Amino acid sequence: MEFENQVILLTGAAGSIGRALAARLVQQEAYVFLTDREQVALDELCRRLGGRARGRAADVTRADEVDRTVDAVRQAFGGRIDVLINAAGTAGQAAAVERISESTWDEVFAVNCRGSFLFIRRVVPVMKRQRGGSIVNFSSKSGKTGSALLSAYSAAKAAVIGLTQALAYELAPYGIRVNCVCPGIVQDTGVWRSVSADYARAMGLSPEEVVERFTAKVPLGRLARLEDVVEVVCFLASRRAAYMTGQAINVTGGREMH
Repeated sequence: MEFENQVILLTGAAGSIGRALAARLVQQEAYVFLTDREQVALDELCRRLGGRARGRAADVTRADEVDRTVDAVRQAFGGRIDVLINAAGTAGQAAAVERISESTWDEVFAVNCRGSFLFIRRVVPVMKRQRGGSIVNFSSKSGKTGSALLSAYSAAKAAVIGLTQALAYELAPYGIRVNCVCPGIVQDTGVWRSVSADYARAMGLSPEEVVERFTAKVPLGRLARLEDVVEVVCFLASRRAAYMTGQAINVTGGREMH
C-alpha cells in the first residue's frame, strides 16, 4: 500500500475534495488526521473511515488552534507527520473588483495563504527531525491565469504558488518536498456551486449556461471530477514523486498549460 503506516495531516477535510482524499489515503493504509471547522462533520467522517482516522475542529487562520491541532496529531500517532496536505480554501464571492469588501479580501487570503503558512510553520520542525516529508498545497488554475470576478481568489492562489516554490528551495536540504496542485473547475464541490451561482447572477446566465460556457474552454471537453484531483495529490504526496519539488501541477483538462 502506497501510504502504509504513514501519518498524514489533511486540512479542509470536510469538503468534497477533502473527503475524497481522506477515503483514498485510508484505503492506502495511511493514518490520517483530519481538520476542518465543524467537529460534528469530522466525527462522522472519522466514523465512516474507521480506526485509522482522527479529527479535530480548528480554524486554519488562528495560530493557537493550528498549534493545538499539530500537537494532537503527534499525540495520536506517535509523534510523526509524514505528509501535510493543505486543502482548506475559500473562493469568496465572485464579484467585480469594486464590489469586493476588505473583509472578503482578507478572509480569502487568510484561509488560502495564512492557513497554509501556519500549518507549514508548525509541521516543518517535525519533518526536519525526521529528515524528510512531503507537503502538498492547493493553488488553482486561477493562481496561474487570473479569473475575472475572482481577483481576491486569483491573487491568493498565486501567492500559494510563490510560497510553494520558496519553500521547495528552503527545505530541500532536509529531504522535505513541497509541491502544489492547480485544479480547474471541479464538479460536485461547494466552491463550484457557490462560484457558478455568483457567475450566473453577475453575467445574467442560467446555471446550465454557466457550465456550458466554462466547459467549452476545456480542451478535453469536461470539467474535473474529484478523482482527477485526488490522483494527482496522492502522486505528489507519495514516493513516486521523490524527484519532484517546487512544482505547480495543473489539473485542468488542458485549459491551463503553463
